[in-house]
Amino acid sequence: MRRHHLLLRRLVRFAVSLVVLVVASFAMIHLIPGDPVRASLGPAAPVELVEARTAALGLDRPLPAQLSSYVTGLLSGNLGTSFLTGEPVADVIGARLPNTLGLALLATLVALLAAVPLGMLAAVRTENGRNRGTEAAFGTATGAAVAVPEFLYAIALVTVFAVGLDLLPPAGKAGPASYVLPVLALAVGPTAMLARISRAETLRELGTDYVRLARAKRLPPVSLYLRHVLPNTLTATLTLGGLLLGALIAGSVLVEYVFAWPGLGMKIVESITQKDYPVAQGVILVYGAIVLLVNLLVDVALGVLDPTSAIRES
Repeated sequence: MRRHHLLLRRLVRFAVSLVVLVVASFAMIHLIPGDPVRASLGPAAPVELVEARTAALGLDRPLPAQLSSYVTGLLSGNLGTSFLTGEPVADVIGARLPNTLGLALLATLVALLAAVPLGMLAAVRTENGRNRGTEAAFGTATGAAVAVPEFLYAIALVTVFAVGLDLLPPAGKAGPASYVLPVLALAVGPTAMLARISRAETLRELGTDYVRLARAKRLPPVSLYLRHVLPNTLTATLTLGGLLLGALIAGSVLVEYVFAWPGLGMKIVESITQKDYPVAQGVILVYGAIVLLVNLLVDVALGVLDPTSAIRES
């Protein structure tokens, strides 16, 4: 029963957040100083053209009517039309969204595969206060890695591996090799953060009674760590990994710009620069909806994998 109440509460929270996101994305185009149509067409555009474009976009109607049309369009998959090209925003997003999702998913997978063994190894080596130097080095390295923004990693990776060593393509999407640098740029920070979480969870498990009993029975270390400790440490790590997926999708904007990656991040920079506000509005809405959906799925998964979390929240 508590699980059902928790799920209902999270669904309500998701719905309220989604409504706020929709209203905020609608308000975006109306909060721009001046006339957004004039801004997009330029100061030399004839008045007749500006008026015709404004009427075609429905921006001359009362705000409640515009909001109603906007919501109705969203429900039918209509995110508006580009000011510059006349192309449906949904088509623009549909063409680029897979590229952004591919980067974010690969970066999350790389971060998880690297962070979990790294965190477990650090925990085993520093258990019970042993190897203070290793503990200090681990904490310093991971803390510094988390603090550096992704776009700085992107610039450094391009400078070293593309420009300096000429090993990998510096920009664009052209085969598997072109994924390496942007995925690494996105994955370094999350890897460090997840490694810290993995170490903390492993240390907690190593202090439990069942681990002491297994060691007293001289259970082989590989069996102890992989079959018993690892599954019990994954809940928090996977939960944070799911949240990081949403953050990576939304946070890939500058990395995509550095690598000229044909994703949503690159498109939102272009649309803001070119004052193509409907496209920027649609991309922001999609980014926000993806983050909200990922957070909801992580919450639900955590409630299923760790029922005690539902009890603690309630």
